Amino acid sequence: MSQPLEGQVALVTGASRGIGHEIAMELARQGADVVVAARSKDRVEPVAQEIEKLGRKSLALELDVANLEQVQESAKVIGEALGKVTVLVNNAGVTRDQLLARMKADDWNQVLQINLNGTFYCTKVFSRDMMRARSGRIINISSVIGTIGNAGQTNYAASKAAVHGLTRSVAKELGSRGVTVNAIAPGYIQTAMTQELGEDVQASLLKSIPLGRLGEPGDIAKVVSFLASPSAAYITGQVIHVDGGMVMA
Repeated sequence: MSQPLEGQVALVTGASRGIGHEIAMELARQGADVVVAARSKDRVEPVAQEIEKLGRKSLALELDVANLEQVQESAKVIGEALGKVTVLVNNAGVTRDQLLARMKADDWNQVLQINLNGTFYCTKVFSRDMMRARSGRIINISSVIGTIGNAGQTNYAASKAAVHGLTRSVAKELGSRGVTVNAIAPGYIQTAMTQELGEDVQASLLKSIPLGRLGEPGDIAKVVSFLASPSAAYITGQVIHVDGGMVMA
């Protein structure tokens, strides 16, 4: 029995842990060969080995998405190793939280450079082959913070809100070429980062989530695999909140 993503080559940035790691594994489970990328190759090599144990091809790649030349070079490396990327998941991102009055310009610039410019660079480079093939999937991992904002995260909120605008604009540009472009805006997901929050903070968060629990990385990964599949061929330009009901707009 064929799998939904059989024959596809997916690139997942920020794939070393948490949501990115689970996205990569889910795409492999659904039949895709998967390139796992992070700023340190050592951190994604174990992920590539996990994928290969599932019987899929994989490539661990050192990639700084904020460096356009590296992104361009990575396209050549991936093409030679696995073939042209047909599913791009822009997941790489960072936070540098601080109140606006205390936020340094470097904190602002670094977050925008990775979260926004990195998404732009990867989309620009990898969409070219998709347009030629008149087929492809681009999935941007955003955040509910890009919709609702959050004190102490002006830089992060701005970067993710910008990703929403980028997603809709690129979807309009590439739709006629058969390429879909969507964003997923996770709510609070159970990762190493949320585990560091105190019990009081977590209890407060749960009050704002109608489903009464934090999300799991798999909750995001399954939506990614759906958007990458033939079943989502008529969905584009959407920002899909996967947040337990936190944002209802």
